[in-house]
Amino acid sequence: MQAYLLVFAVALVVAAACVPGLRALSVRFGAMAEPGDRSVHEEPTPILGGTALYLGLLAAIGVAWFIPEFDPVFDSSGNVLGVLAAASVMWLIGLIDDLRDVSAPAKVAGMVLAGSILSLVGLTIIYFRVPFVGFTVLPPDLSALVSVLWVVGMANAVNLIDGLDGLAAGIVAIASGSFFLYGWRLLEVGVIDAGNIGPLIAIVTVGICLGFLPFNVSPARIFMGDSGALMLGLLLAASTMAVGGQSDDPFSGQAWFFFAPLVIPLLILGVPLLDTLLAIVRRATSGSGVATADKRHLHHRLVEMGHGPRWTVAIMWGWTALLSGLVLVPVYTGRGNGIIPLAIAALALGLFTLIAPRWRARQAAVG
Repeated sequence: MQAYLLVFAVALVVAAACVPGLRALSVRFGAMAEPGDRSVHEEPTPILGGTALYLGLLAAIGVAWFIPEFDPVFDSSGNVLGVLAAASVMWLIGLIDDLRDVSAPAKVAGMVLAGSILSLVGLTIIYFRVPFVGFTVLPPDLSALVSVLWVVGMANAVNLIDGLDGLAAGIVAIASGSFFLYGWRLLEVGVIDAGNIGPLIAIVTVGICLGFLPFNVSPARIFMGDSGALMLGLLLAASTMAVGGQSDDPFSGQAWFFFAPLVIPLLILGVPLLDTLLAIVRRATSGSGVATADKRHLHHRLVEMGHGPRWTVAIMWGWTALLSGLVLVPVYTGRGNGIIPLAIAALALGLFTLIAPRWRARQAAVG
């Protein structure tokens, strides 16, 4: 654990240290996100924050290379280099889109390329277990296809929720932290071996997000842009595939044995994935095109309800944390009774989400 914490610290410090310089660089070269109809910020904001995340990733992996505890991970250096190469593709295609618009097909092609790189180095979804249905080993062609779709889905999920200050960075930090703890538990009980790259990628992702987050919370002093959002989606996909897609052990750590490892990230990332699904359905039914941007995402709806940007971000962080707890409490306790306080917390958060705007409006009317 000390080795993981050291890598986490490096990722956090380097990402944070790079932000001021990138802010100045953004201003100097005019790399600014201008206010518009689909944005909630009112002032031009630097948009090169994704590069701070990228540099934090490179620094953390570079330090991990020299830590003896991670020797088993780097014995199969192809996985590590594959993740770095795929992350570089995502960062670059996003950076180009931040500086000059890239068409939707070109962005998808970049995501497919990144997913294909992971597939080529063997970081794919091999074992697929569907709750209540059964377990199967995917053939190579189908494994590669499912893996690429997983990468594309994760990247788009993170990109779509990056609409309020601190929202995407906070959700990815919570999700990655939860998945690291899940992967660490699997390491402890021997379900995955010490050479699995998943926990390392997860903890690095937490570090770069937390290093960046103080500069990105409302009012944001810098945005991660597509370069950061797409890369974070790739890192989430890589860590979940490494742990969940390459383990054929049915262990879940609790009585709910039907939780397949690949269901775990679906639960933890329930908020952004639900938002992505709703966006696809909404745009497909309206005939506007799946890639057409709008202001009808979950966070936009919460703002319209009257929560305001800061409370909306806090609510969505809260839901992500609750879903993570739904997974982690039984995994670490071996009992399902941890769901009771989580259910109470979920009920309280749900009531707050629905009632708080009306209460504020009533107080404002009285005042």
